[in-house]
Amino acid sequence: MTRSVPVFVVAGFAVLLAVPGCKPKSGPATAGAAAGISVQVVAVPARRQPVIEVVPLVGSIAANESIEVKTETDGVVKEIRFEEGHKVAAGDLLLALDETKFSTSLHEAEANRQLSQANFERARELQRNKLISQQEFEQAAATSAMNDATVELRRRQLLDTRILAPFSGTIGARQVSPGQVISRTTALTTLVDLDLVKIEMSVPERFLGQVEAGQKIAFQVDAYPTNRFTGEVFFISPQLDPGTRTALVKARVPNPDGRLRAGMFAKLDLTVQLRAEALVIPEPALISNGDALSVFIVGPQTTALQKPVQVGLRLAGRVEITSGLQAGDLVIVEGIQKLFPNAPVRLAPPAAAAPYLD
Repeated sequence: MTRSVPVFVVAGFAVLLAVPGCKPKSGPATAGAAAGISVQVVAVPARRQPVIEVVPLVGSIAANESIEVKTETDGVVKEIRFEEGHKVAAGDLLLALDETKFSTSLHEAEANRQLSQANFERARELQRNKLISQQEFEQAAATSAMNDATVELRRRQLLDTRILAPFSGTIGARQVSPGQVISRTTALTTLVDLDLVKIEMSVPERFLGQVEAGQKIAFQVDAYPTNRFTGEVFFISPQLDPGTRTALVKARVPNPDGRLRAGMFAKLDLTVQLRAEALVIPEPALISNGDALSVFIVGPQTTALQKPVQVGLRLAGRVEITSGLQAGDLVIVEGIQKLFPNAPVRLAPPAAAAPYLD
């Protein structure tokens, strides 16, 4: 019995060594094997390029000059010298009133002036010889001056019977007829200058510091959806609308072909900032976790490194990075779903990255 004990112990130890399930596990070796499986990704370098910040606004088109044509005196329409919708030059005769009564009034005033001038000359001679009082002389002088003023008034009233175009432009619809009695409040027609038009827009307060005279704008109108028009800012209101906290901004737009009309709505893009060396990456590279944003980049050991970033302007398919990356960092844009920090990666062929490099 004493000899068989050692044999049993040795045999039992040999059996234990022979059972595979009893071999101890190696944690580090297993993790290393799993980490050796690399993930294929598409990566592109973060690039510096110009970024233009544009504010979309809605504006209204206004004529360079626009008036409702009226007369300065009451009268009867004698002649209409314009054609609706036609262009006229500054100083062209648009409409004439019957001038008979105005001409008669002028002749009467001229006769009274002539008489008063003669009386004034006689009074001056008499006053020099001390034959009339100073008061009588001053009264004769005042009467002469008053009649001079009356003649000038009658001449101006006679001129007012001829309504002239104050500036070059296009005539609107005719609203009176020959023989019609009109007053100062009667609208005769309209006159607009559309060779140059103005865009009027309301700019939010936070962008005013980036708007200045001479700045370019681009816009479209529904009437010509495939055309883009450009203008230049020339006016920025010195005060804001207290209700909307916006400021009125105006821009001039050349309109030689007359396609733009007063009253049209303009959908415009106001360039408020240009950054010539902004850092830009493709937008699919962004990873959002609540308010935090990050990206994966390819590290020196061909592993995925997760980097927190802050973004600026978002563009079509691209995003500006204001901190967290440097130019040239290889940013992963495809294969992100399979990644975790320090995961080994391998780059896809360059052709796969081509769509993100346009």
